[in-house]
Amino acid sequence: MNNVTEFIFWGLSQSPEIEEVCFMVFSFFYIIILLGNLLIMLTVCLSNLFKSPMYFFLSFLSFVDICYSSVTAPKMIVDLLAKNKSISYVGCMLQLFGVHFFGCTEIFILTVMAYDRYVAICKPLHYMTIMDRERCNKMLLGTWVGGFLHSIIQVALVVQLPFCGPNEIDHYFCDVHPVLKLACTDTYIVGVVVTANSGTIALGSFVILLISYSIILVSLRKQSAEGRRKALSTCGSHIAVVVIFFGPCTFMYMRPDTTFSEDKMVAVFYTIITPMLNPLIYTLRNAEVKNAMKKLWSRNVFLEAKGK
Repeated sequence: MNNVTEFIFWGLSQSPEIEEVCFMVFSFFYIIILLGNLLIMLTVCLSNLFKSPMYFFLSFLSFVDICYSSVTAPKMIVDLLAKNKSISYVGCMLQLFGVHFFGCTEIFILTVMAYDRYVAICKPLHYMTIMDRERCNKMLLGTWVGGFLHSIIQVALVVQLPFCGPNEIDHYFCDVHPVLKLACTDTYIVGVVVTANSGTIALGSFVILLISYSIILVSLRKQSAEGRRKALSTCGSHIAVVVIFFGPCTFMYMRPDTTFSEDKMVAVFYTIITPMLNPLIYTLRNAEVKNAMKKLWSRNVFLEAKGK
């Protein structure tokens, strides 16, 4: 039986001074997330890059990053200046669903992007045949379906639990482990299933990514110096994103149903920092994206000047 109609977040800090600083910092970070990822989406969609499978997936990664951070960041930023950091029971379940849906979808997109680089570098002559648009669309659909199935399982496990108080969550958003602590029943089996669900996806995808990039790095020995440089530049961006994203995720979800005081700061990495860094990593290390941005900017400036 549920007596709880809302949950109260403890937030990132109990100090008003620290909260004010965090408000300014995370507001800036969220603006960077929106602008940076929108810029990549527009650059890819309005240029010839969209025809390339790698940039096709990159544009959707940027879209997922915006959605993923928007599930938690706006609420967290508002709560930093609010006295009552509350969220309704339904809102909490929706937030939990959104975090796992977009987070899992991002994991699968990163895995698909690793496969794309493997085919491009190890089987270049068959690349366009293997990675045709129909197959890319099916792979992208698979990432969304996989994310949905994962998140619906997580939410279904939590929704059927009774909550009769207390209702205070030591976090800044609704995640599975902090919410399970509030259930007034034994959650051991549910915790094991949740960990198995999240852990299998996180660890399995991480192992696949490590194997893919290891094969790619080994195969680069057969490439020319210019080919190695270009491949390392592209793969280096992908590997950096994978490490930044999967490191915190593995810490959070590859463990039994327990919570630590450090969880909130670790969660900041994969909900805020990674979506913010992705555009910077992919643009600063990618000549094609930078050139496409320059061409679009030059074309827009020319059209504006011509219109005047």
